[in-house]
Amino acid sequence: MKKQFLNLASGLALLAMISACSSTDKTASTGDSSMVDTSMSMADTSMNSTEQGVEVGGAMMVPSKNIVENAIASKDHTTLVAAVKAAGLVETLSGAGPFTVFAPTNEAFAKLPAGTVDNLLKPEMKADLSKVLTYHVVAGSYKAADLKDGMELTTVQGGKIKLTEKDGSWWVNDSKITISDVVSSNGVTFVIDGVLMPK
Repeated sequence: MKKQFLNLASGLALLAMISACSSTDKTASTGDSSMVDTSMSMADTSMNSTEQGVEVGGAMMVPSKNIVENAIASKDHTTLVAAVKAAGLVETLSGAGPFTVFAPTNEAFAKLPAGTVDNLLKPEMKADLSKVLTYHVVAGSYKAADLKDGMELTTVQGGKIKLTEKDGSWWVNDSKITISDVVSSNGVTFVIDGVLMPK
């Protein structure tokens, strides 16, 4: 009787160990699947974060698009885009670069004397328009962190622009930089509140 009891007890203990092991396996496998889910959601988040950009003119400027593609999406840069098209610079500014572009807003163009923009957009003014626009472009990729007070950069047009820091804001010549570090696939754009005119 005592021997049967011991056999029964050891059998129950063995059964308990087996069920404990199987439940541990289930927990471990459940833990594994949740870890996979977590890593997948982290991967999704990191993929989305690469496409986070800077909002300009009511649209998100993203690094996967080039400078022109991003500019076209901005409702604040329709005049600039029209000028780039009229000057035949779309292909150039869509190229590999890298470029740093100081992009005047529609309001910036509106500050010019009456008729200036309309005159520049005329086919016979293409060369002059191209000079004005390429004066807003610098070869190379500069971000706000790279700017130094008093630094001069040579533009694609050939003239120089000067960067200055005043009261915590950056200026290029006499125009204020209102949005910095708009990263595109082929460079960086700074939004400015004035049109830079070459001498």
